[in-house]
Amino acid sequence: MPRLALYSLAVCALAVVAAVVSFAQGSWLGVVWVLLAGLTSNMAWYYLRRAKAERQAVGPTG
Repeated sequence: MPRLALYSLAVCALAVVAAVVSFAQGSWLGVVWVLLAGLTSNMAWYYLRRAKAERQAVGPTG
C-alpha cells in the first residue's frame, strides 16, 4: 500500500474520532472534522487507485 494512502487513512480515522468527540461535547466544530475526513478519504482512494494503475501499466514482467 502506498505510504501517502496510509497517511491519508490515518488522518481520516483521526478526523472521524475528533468529529465524534466534538459532536459529543456539543460543538459544531465537528462539521470541520467531518469535511476533513471526507477529503482525506478521497485522497486515500486516489492514491490507492493511482498505485493500482501504475502496477497494471508496468505489467506482470516489470
